[in-house]
Amino acid sequence: MKKALITGVFGQDGAYLAKSLLRSGYRVFGGDLSVSRKFFVNLEYLKADKDVEASRLDLTDQSSVQRILGRTKPDEIYNLAGQSSVGLSFKKPGLTKSINALGVRNLLTAAERACPEAKIFQASSAEIYAGAGKGKIGESEIPNPISPYGESKLLAQKYVELFRKERGSFACSGILFNHESPLRGTGFVTRKISRAAAAISLGLQENLVLGNISAKRDWGYAGDYVEAMRLMLCQDSPSDYVIATGKSNSVRDFVDAAFAYTGEKLDWKGRGVKEIGVSRRSGKILVKISAEFYRPADTGALIGNPGKAKRTLGWAPETGFEEMVGLMVEADLKRLKAGKK
Repeated sequence: MKKALITGVFGQDGAYLAKSLLRSGYRVFGGDLSVSRKFFVNLEYLKADKDVEASRLDLTDQSSVQRILGRTKPDEIYNLAGQSSVGLSFKKPGLTKSINALGVRNLLTAAERACPEAKIFQASSAEIYAGAGKGKIGESEIPNPISPYGESKLLAQKYVELFRKERGSFACSGILFNHESPLRGTGFVTRKISRAAAAISLGLQENLVLGNISAKRDWGYAGDYVEAMRLMLCQDSPSDYVIATGKSNSVRDFVDAAFAYTGEKLDWKGRGVKEIGVSRRSGKILVKISAEFYRPADTGALIGNPGKAKRTLGWAPETGFEEMVGLMVEADLKRLKAGKK
């Protein structure tokens, strides 16, 4: 039986990946900063909480990483842990670098000592290309991060390249473009939107306040993206891959899709911070804009080119944009009706 270790196992991607690997017959170990039962909510949602063997793991603590790798001796390591908020990275750049970059170096070093044959996946991010030019972005694009988060992910990716080329590690980075699901945390704008659409439809909330709704992203479904991670470690040789849909939608599109799922059609009026989304049915203002939610630095459209993943891995996203948004709103409707967050 193959063994896999997933860091950040309680997060969105960690839970979906754990479920996928368990379905494939793996023994799955999980590592996270705390193993309190309250953090098992995503695994419980996917009915995988009883099958993941979780241990406390702090990537910034070399001894912590060394202990868990020495004990579990995994065949595959998926590093999905990290400080994942771009906005928070501007407030805490040092912490972001420590976890997202130096933590990766700790993991690679520990794996070299404890389980040198293990295959390693590193979750990189499209944010390393946030300042790049227009067009679809592939693996050969020159990185140009514009946030401490993007900088930390780029540094981590360089560590992966170093260990792969200079030390022979089977280490690869999945350059993940935005991917969402019902398990996305409420601190992310996509989940903020899906939950608000659900709450407003149930009469539990009056309106939704957002920042730059013209920003565009390449949004996919997390359940599809973890399959690409798994396929990357099934190859004979390690390489980096862009994982994306190749399509772009704005935050406004996301809002429209979320409200449409609840039966609301929005008419947009005004521009900039004065723009509002008005219910065509009731005439009520359901969406407002506030400069408070604009990022210090933001990019226009980020669209990935998943051609290499399709050719080499045989991977392609299966879940469309509207379907993904619908899954999120439906899950939030059920949570709210049950009195859950």
